[in-house]
Amino acid sequence: MERRYRCNSCGNLTRFDVTTTRRTRAFHHFTVGGELVVEDEELLAEAVEQVSCRWCANGGAVEELAPPPG
Repeated sequence: MERRYRCNSCGNLTRFDVTTTRRTRAFHHFTVGGELVVEDEELLAEAVEQVSCRWCANGGAVEELAPPPG
């Protein structure tokens, strides 16, 4: 799910530092040479912990925007 943010302090809509915790399940495929290829990664849970504006460094003024209709 894509999230959009807006900083109510400076009006920024494009640059944010987002701290996220993700829990995933993935198939790890190791080649005979020992190189790892991650396949079939499934997102089990995701939590956005903190969002701050890259322009003005304000974390308290950032809001998540509602998804566009449709």
